Amino acid sequence: MKRITGYLLIILILFVHMPESAAQVESSDTRYVRIGYLQSHFTAYGSERAWNNSYYEGLRWPADYPYTDNAVIKRAWVACKNFKDASGNHWDYLGFPFTAGQVGETVFPVELKQTARFEPPVVLVDGTNITAPYAGDVDEIDPDQIPDRIVTNIVNTSMGLTINRTIYAFSQQYHDSYFIKIFTLTNTGNIDYDDDIELNNTLEGIRIGWGIRYSVSREGSFAIGSHQSWGKYSWVSIRGEDYPQHADEKITEDNPIVDWIRCCFQWAGQSEFNTFDNIGGPDVTGTGRLRAPQHAGIAILHVDKSADDNSDDPQQPSTLGWHAGDTYPSIGVVSLSAMGAMSRLYDMVSGIPYQGAGGTDDFWESYHESNPVPYTVHNDGGGTNVWINYGPWDLEPGESVTFVEAEAVNGLDREMCEQIGVRWKQAHDDDNDKGPFELPGGGTTTEEDEYKNAWFYTGRDSILQVFGRAKRNVDADYQIPQPPQPPTVFEVNSGGDRINLSWSPSPSEDGPDFAGYKVFRAIGRKDTTYDEIYACGPGVTSFDDLTAVRGFSYYYYLVAFNDGSNNTSGDTNPTGPLYSGRFYTQTTEPAYLRRRAGTSLDAIRVVPNPYNIKAKDLQYTGEPDKIMFLNIPAYCTIRIYTERGDLIQTIEHTDGSGDEAWNSVTSSRQVIVSGVYIAHFEVTEDFNDPDSGELLYRKGDTAFRKFIIIR
Repeated sequence: MKRITGYLLIILILFVHMPESAAQVESSDTRYVRIGYLQSHFTAYGSERAWNNSYYEGLRWPADYPYTDNAVIKRAWVACKNFKDASGNHWDYLGFPFTAGQVGETVFPVELKQTARFEPPVVLVDGTNITAPYAGDVDEIDPDQIPDRIVTNIVNTSMGLTINRTIYAFSQQYHDSYFIKIFTLTNTGNIDYDDDIELNNTLEGIRIGWGIRYSVSREGSFAIGSHQSWGKYSWVSIRGEDYPQHADEKITEDNPIVDWIRCCFQWAGQSEFNTFDNIGGPDVTGTGRLRAPQHAGIAILHVDKSADDNSDDPQQPSTLGWHAGDTYPSIGVVSLSAMGAMSRLYDMVSGIPYQGAGGTDDFWESYHESNPVPYTVHNDGGGTNVWINYGPWDLEPGESVTFVEAEAVNGLDREMCEQIGVRWKQAHDDDNDKGPFELPGGGTTTEEDEYKNAWFYTGRDSILQVFGRAKRNVDADYQIPQPPQPPTVFEVNSGGDRINLSWSPSPSEDGPDFAGYKVFRAIGRKDTTYDEIYACGPGVTSFDDLTAVRGFSYYYYLVAFNDGSNNTSGDTNPTGPLYSGRFYTQTTEPAYLRRRAGTSLDAIRVVPNPYNIKAKDLQYTGEPDKIMFLNIPAYCTIRIYTERGDLIQTIEHTDGSGDEAWNSVTSSRQVIVSGVYIAHFEVTEDFNDPDSGELLYRKGDTAFRKFIIIR
């Protein structure tokens, strides 16, 4: 009864907090959730299209790396039958999509907001507030809510059906790779933006459904082929065909991965244009790293049987399968003259594939046995969608039904993608390399593709584990053990002999289970592995990084952690200490170890000199094109010339330090070629020794240095 009570409470809260006066929300209005390893945006009209006029954006996992977007489009439809409109017209079928083009015609967004459990921390790097651009993410603070973030989206429709979509997001380390989505469908009779109720009819045979296309992933398209950026080569896997036989079972830590959860997920298949096995998206022209480890999809966690019975219906959803991405009825203008198209739409959301381009097959077998190129199954260049439909329900005025989904992305982590991909590439380039290669769970093979693919397919277990944790969260009425809150302010300051990190105390520091803080650091780039470099107990609010090396850039994040005494049951996740979410404090701008300004122009150095591309891994980690100018004047202009005297770059050094970095790029954004270059330093301000007051150099003083580039 706990779960049912939780759903009824959610429905009650949603309607208590519905605005007294409905307001129009722009169709393009969005809210971003950026607190976990899975990050994305949600759109006012009740569905999402990922295209941002540049690339497909959204569902980023893992969110600490670039180009990890997995979203393309969610095509959503709702339909009913035997409908009578406010003018008395009878419609055999009424159906329409949730798109920006339908806003103001058939869909009417009246609310989109994001609430947070606590104020987002402020993160400063050398005085710059790097969290300021995201200040608009959160609309309200609600300390009583359980999830870290809740996105509330209410949409009225011309059917008189109001859809309340509520998204829950958590930052707890075992629950931050999924979004829980609660859909409540209510027959309000409201067919527009205002509060007036126009209809008082029973809605018959309501069906709602979607086709969701994942790119899995944007970075994967760089290795597989550009068409994968819109998911052309994505396969669909299906689980939970035997869910009714397992519906009453509980998932436990002893058996955290089960394949009876109702779910569909996508993964990247083979492109016909590649002569190599591209499963996993190996970087065949680079290191071999797997660029497409992601498995992305949706699990169904609860579906009301009816408005009168809120128990879970094990026979729902009515459709769980795949459908061709660009094959669907085009409704156009929703009118009585479009009845044929709406009838076909009703059939499609009832589980009848439109033009036969759909089904409930698990494409795992299709890939291995017959047809390795996904889209040729249906010859739809738009790829294959996850296809989910619900219903039918009859709703009298005021009645509601609710269903709950979890959307997740997971797969091999970055370190394993590096390890497996690099080893695969070695064998791919050497026909004599037959391993042996170690397989997951033991055993070996002499085939590098079998080795790579076996590790890639462990991503299926990864996403099933995430779905299982989401289900355990829902089954527990969202009472997962919580980590402490992060500090409210985290500040990183570059220094002359150290990088100083300071923070305000966590609001959770007075709790009996609070254990302290941990600092993690990455070198050279923000999108790489972070190592723990410091840990302390409560009451400490600063740390000096004395191991930083001059010329390198450093990125940090800080977490508060507890002793795990609130996480001992294992009911919802593994036991042990819990950390506050890293993305609350992770820096995206570098800090440096800065030295005092040089004491004379004779002390200026160019490092490395010569620069040799073959030694890039021995120079500045993670920054292969970096050149440093050291011991330079506090304020100067640096002009860089070719040996024949062409000016290729000008750098204004204004921070008063003795260091300046250059990324070997000209003013026209070209990486410089091999050759001899000349750096000209011109002092722009008089500078006195800060200790003695002695004038060290005057405005207008100059110096030259030659350096060599070998590429």
